[in-house]
Amino acid sequence: MNLGQDIDSAVNVLRRGGVILYPTDTVWGIGCDATRSEAVKRIYEIKQRADSKAMIVLLSRVENLWRYVDTVPDVAPELIEASVRPLTIVYDHGINMAPDLMAPDGSVGIRITRERVSSMLVRALRRPLVSTSANISGRPAPAIFSEISQEIINAADYVMMARRDDTSRSLPSQVIKLSDSGVVKILRT
Repeated sequence: MNLGQDIDSAVNVLRRGGVILYPTDTVWGIGCDATRSEAVKRIYEIKQRADSKAMIVLLSRVENLWRYVDTVPDVAPELIEASVRPLTIVYDHGINMAPDLMAPDGSVGIRITRERVSSMLVRALRRPLVSTSANISGRPAPAIFSEISQEIINAADYVMMARRDDTSRSLPSQVIKLSDSGVVKILRT
């Protein structure tokens, strides 16, 4: 199977409300269409994670932020462009996504992925993609495919073929909170 077929298969599952395992710019992720509440709830169940703990989403282009964030601070595109490592930004008010995806205060974490597979996946889906580590909550995040538990693999509707043999490890994303007023708070370096 080539990468295009792999992406097409994954997107078909996502559009039906399914859950996939896929490589990201940080770790292997478990994801779904971020606009589908039932799929988001299923990820919480698979991960055995409290639904009060928000998950992040991936977008492929900065221009798409305005579709999913009520107010994008002027400095956001500059921070994303200047970032050397993957950068997750928590915005005050997410919009047009499953409500259970956001924190109780309405905030949402979004990362613009530059990694080839996840970027292609988000572009083909044409919606934000939930991105949370492919592990049971509290267990180590799988940096490489072979570290994903069989329990998680069995729970997914589709497991991408891309990068399964890749043993390189990436750093976790930096995480900042960026308020509507432009105030930056570093949450993880």
